[in-house]
Amino acid sequence: MAMRILVTNDDGIRTEGLEILANWARKLGEVTVVAPKVEQSGKSHSINIHTPFEVKKIDWLEGIDCYSVDSTPADCIRIAHNGLHKTYDMVFSGINRGLNIGEDIGYSGTDAAIFEAAYFGCKAIAFSTGPDDYDYAKQVLDLCYNHIIDNHYLDYNNLYNVNIPRDHKGILLTRQGKPYYKDTFVEIEPNMYIAQGYSTYKGTKNLDEDLDAHMNGYITITPLTVYRTAMDAYRTLSSLMPRS
Repeated sequence: MAMRILVTNDDGIRTEGLEILANWARKLGEVTVVAPKVEQSGKSHSINIHTPFEVKKIDWLEGIDCYSVDSTPADCIRIAHNGLHKTYDMVFSGINRGLNIGEDIGYSGTDAAIFEAAYFGCKAIAFSTGPDDYDYAKQVLDLCYNHIIDNHYLDYNNLYNVNIPRDHKGILLTRQGKPYYKDTFVEIEPNMYIAQGYSTYKGTKNLDEDLDAHMNGYITITPLTVYRTAMDAYRTLSSLMPRS
């Protein structure tokens, strides 16, 4: 039986990265695309609870069922399962226009889609690259996916975050890095502000962290988890608590 694959993103339907990812996924199984109607970058894991939203089947990629959802990436995953009443073996999110690395992961709609997929028991991989690097990312999707499969990564964890640089030196397994930029807020007209970010990256070479590995030319693959319990603290504190 062919693998059932759900493809989504946060940049919106009919975007270059989504088209590349969906067409690449065809070789792996039966693909369904469920993606936001408009860009949802930075929406993280937000969902609509009380507000109805449009879900519309569209004619876009030949041979692939495609749905436009007027909501967030997490809602795309929810509607794909509970609205379309389908099941999936694998979820791919991306290819995001811009990195999702370090602190970006917490804000990312691209990564939130794979977190939501975890609630449905799916294995899921998010892909991101530079805004002008889709051609490079397209060339290494097989390399990234095969690295995950051949090294049995999915036997140990269900969620992975992949960031693809231009002209890579190889692939590194990494952990989430530290913040690398700060935002200031500028008043552009009375009572209206916009964020303007600036880099705080120090040019370090901690190649076990996604940011440093990426900045030094490596494709990074980072195992993620949707669950937020600080397990080291939990274990330590549990050992100190009196037993009832």
